[in-house]
Amino acid sequence: MRTLLGALGGLALAGCTTQNPALPPLVAGNRAAPMAPTTSPDDLGQFRGALREPLSFEVKRYPDGSPYTVASDRGSVVLLDVWATWCEPCRDALPIYEQLAKEYGSKGLKVYALNVDEDSRAIPPFLQETKVSLPILVDANAQVAEKTLGVKMMPTTFILDSEGVVRFVHEGFSETFLQQYQTEIEQLLQEKGKR
Repeated sequence: MRTLLGALGGLALAGCTTQNPALPPLVAGNRAAPMAPTTSPDDLGQFRGALREPLSFEVKRYPDGSPYTVASDRGSVVLLDVWATWCEPCRDALPIYEQLAKEYGSKGLKVYALNVDEDSRAIPPFLQETKVSLPILVDANAQVAEKTLGVKMMPTTFILDSEGVVRFVHEGFSETFLQQYQTEIEQLLQEKGKR
């Protein structure tokens, strides 16, 4: 029994293993990897093959439905977390991202939580439970998560530089990632200051 509980605990820390039909199959992969301008694809989806082009998409803000474009944050470092209310590790991740927003927001970091639930009515009780007040974006039918971002595991976090280029991708979540997030964010904020 103890072995089973340990295995389940490890899965919860790594990322959601429950598949949402709106997302592609979940796969194991590199849990945290810097983006590199390469033309060979790998398990982190289309970004490895990208030629370091700025990310471009439009979704709706929650709860008012106003449009949000990632291009509107050019000039800021952006942490974009793709999450769902059915994802247990997301409950642990979002408060950490809120902490990062408070720590680095005045230095030029913007943090967004991109929700991929089919029904946005699940969002309010989740936010009330987790006491998170991050800006929430809604990705209807997971179109951006699936087609633009190539998400394969929940949560998946993207860190964009001030030009909107995805520089780091983290699949799954563990509190041990916090120091790495801080290092990556500080690196990108320093680069921003030199431009």
